[in-house]
Amino acid sequence: MTNAALDTDLRDLYQDLILDHGKHPRNFRIAKNANHEALGHNPLCGDRLMLYVTVDDDNVVQDVAFQGSGCAISMASASMMTDMLKGKTLAEVGALFDYMHGACTGETVTPAGLAEDDVDRIKALAGVRHYPMRVKCATLAWHTLQAALKNEKKVSTE
Repeated sequence: MTNAALDTDLRDLYQDLILDHGKHPRNFRIAKNANHEALGHNPLCGDRLMLYVTVDDDNVVQDVAFQGSGCAISMASASMMTDMLKGKTLAEVGALFDYMHGACTGETVTPAGLAEDDVDRIKALAGVRHYPMRVKCATLAWHTLQAALKNEKKVSTE
């Protein structure tokens, strides 16, 4: 298989992953025992989501969920993020945020210490770097996560 064929296969796989999460978001609910939450808003395209995070005394994410509405990319990103974060320490969450943000904005960030599966899922969203208007859609949930963990109640991509 040529590199071009492999790239096309990966793009198709990533597109299918984003469409699946966008149409059937995981963890789309209110987390009843959340001890961190924030509202994220992307005024440019109208994406809006409420994120709920439960962190235990050992700084491990026990639960994370969201509700809201938006484009397929923002909903897929939130869904994929909630899947990735459960069971992660806050240090691991920070590393995932840094990698996600860098991947989507075109920065070179080494995924040192990150699970291969998490890196692959982030790569699925990283294609938005070629469409600057979509970067805010893909990173909204992640910025909302940062706000929630800092006990900030709202964040905007504006």
